[in-house]
Amino acid sequence: MIQPFDKIGRRNRLQPTSTGKRVSPTARDLLWFAKLAEHGPLPSSFLLAFSKDSHKSEKRAKERLTDLFNEDNTPHGGPYLVRPPQQFRTIDSRYNQLVYDLAPAAHKALADQDGIEATKPARSGPWLHSFMVSCIAASIELACLERDDLSYIPQSRILARAGAELRYPARTADPATGFEFKKDLIPDAVFGLEYRTGDGRRFRFFVVEADRATEPATSNNFNRKSFDRHLRQYREYLECGLYKEHMNLTAPMLVLNVTSDPKRMASMAKLTTEHFPAGCNYQLFHCWEDFGPVFRVPIPNRSLLDCLG
Repeated sequence: MIQPFDKIGRRNRLQPTSTGKRVSPTARDLLWFAKLAEHGPLPSSFLLAFSKDSHKSEKRAKERLTDLFNEDNTPHGGPYLVRPPQQFRTIDSRYNQLVYDLAPAAHKALADQDGIEATKPARSGPWLHSFMVSCIAASIELACLERDDLSYIPQSRILARAGAELRYPARTADPATGFEFKKDLIPDAVFGLEYRTGDGRRFRFFVVEADRATEPATSNNFNRKSFDRHLRQYREYLECGLYKEHMNLTAPMLVLNVTSDPKRMASMAKLTTEHFPAGCNYQLFHCWEDFGPVFRVPIPNRSLLDCLG
């Protein structure tokens, strides 16, 4: 049985323990809920970065996050935040910053605020992969907030405008047999950038592919997902303009590949060169080692914006 307090009276990090304190959502709380609804689970450093202009003390802001996790005496019937248990499956989890996600009460609070039900991105696969995608997109949004000439366009707005889902059936030929398959292309995320220039507004859009080196670069079984199949599907999707119909876009779209291993990134770049001897200007690569075999809860990685050009 999990004890609510440790030997020196601290509350358990895994299980909420209410003191009976009344907690009602503030404007800053609702901002945090909205960012979690848009991106998915995020570390405390990301949430504090999104709200940096609303607090003078990081310590007090972290204490507020603790209250939102622990206290169930709220207008919406329970604690507002959860701490996904997967973050504690590391040797030194006690020394990591905490990761938060939405509890049902936070969804109710957002619905009360804007009249719509907040929905998180629908992602499949391991939690750590989904968490990596959340951190990639949130890092880029945070980097854009520091620029006067850029605005971040979130996935929810893009898909709502198009009335679409991320999934799209793309025809691809098996290189071994020549047989044509119709396989769903499912990016991990999509976002856009609005550039404010002297000549007016310009737009570019990006799909995200997060890679933790769990899939092969190539495979003799074309039904198995691989980076080779990724290249073939995106060639069809982007070069044939299928994304324009799918997401109702006219601006260019690129692929941001973020991997956790430098050697893996080199092999992906090499395979891309083999597929495109004359060069490929829409496959971009970045390495983020925090999501490698030795997992560390990351801080915002604003350098991701630099590789987008």
